[in-house]
Amino acid sequence: MLFEGKFSASGFDNRITQLFGIQYPIIQAGMIWNSGWELASAVSNAGGLGIIGAGSMYPDVLLDHIQKCKKATNKPFAVNLPLLYPDIDKHIEHIINEQVKIVFTSAGNPKTWTQKLKDKGIVVVHVVSSAKFAKKCEEAGCDAVVAEGFEAGGHNGREETTTLCLIPAVRNAIKIPLIAAGGIATGRAMFAVMALGAEGAQMGSRFVCTPEASGHSAFKDAVVAAGEGDTVLTLKKLTPVRLIKNKFCQKVQEAESAGSSVGELEELLGRARAKKGMFEGDTEAGELEIGQVSSIIKEIKPAAEVVNEVWEEFKQASQNPFVY
Repeated sequence: MLFEGKFSASGFDNRITQLFGIQYPIIQAGMIWNSGWELASAVSNAGGLGIIGAGSMYPDVLLDHIQKCKKATNKPFAVNLPLLYPDIDKHIEHIINEQVKIVFTSAGNPKTWTQKLKDKGIVVVHVVSSAKFAKKCEEAGCDAVVAEGFEAGGHNGREETTTLCLIPAVRNAIKIPLIAAGGIATGRAMFAVMALGAEGAQMGSRFVCTPEASGHSAFKDAVVAAGEGDTVLTLKKLTPVRLIKNKFCQKVQEAESAGSSVGELEELLGRARAKKGMFEGDTEAGELEIGQVSSIIKEIKPAAEVVNEVWEEFKQASQNPFVY
């Protein structure tokens, strides 16, 4: 075996599946405007780990999604929590009161909330884009980290390190369990990152293109239609974000080329630009966050089917890694 863990009658046994209590080391990313309770419960019911993306939710909306997810599945699920969110304390209150067992944190210092969550018996995973920050997560007491490469959609690391380079570096830097993210949409890709030292794979773009994802159908169609080179990492003066190239993205690139200030870029971005694109379906004036791997996603299919296909391909790749 090229990776730690072993196949079992029910799926796979390694530190990630044990930590979360899941069948397969397949994790659905917590994507704003796309990861509601329907998607999270569908992925969890299929044997992976579904995640509710709280980044686009007010506290009362998150509470509603958690309660609906608990009714839709008796399997483990998680909440993704950007730590820079203004109502973070209210979000955490709902997570604790509703006894959510797993939280993925991002966009902030993991030391701020990790111990409080762990004191309540919650498993804490933090998303990073470098080995340096992965070590800080381990020092902060996180139970695992997600190392997300430059290929990923949405908000990205400033280091612009690709997944192929990032995973071995993070594996060498930490001892806690490692999940790979960025550019993963197939079982063979999951096999590849696990051969590099990851113990699970987090997928965002692939789960956007499911009926259960809460994004607008026009956004999903735009993802399916995207080809090689149709995404770009932009807004680097603010927070780097990978977008599908459209009229809004073109305006951003033109502003950046002209040397626009942070304030000017913030004004161009405006309010609810991501909601306009991904949730309301304005594919020209809206912000369409998606990963480079969108170029190989050619159809919309149920989340359970995605999980099953990824798992079966992963098994085949582990048995015959040189047969494509």
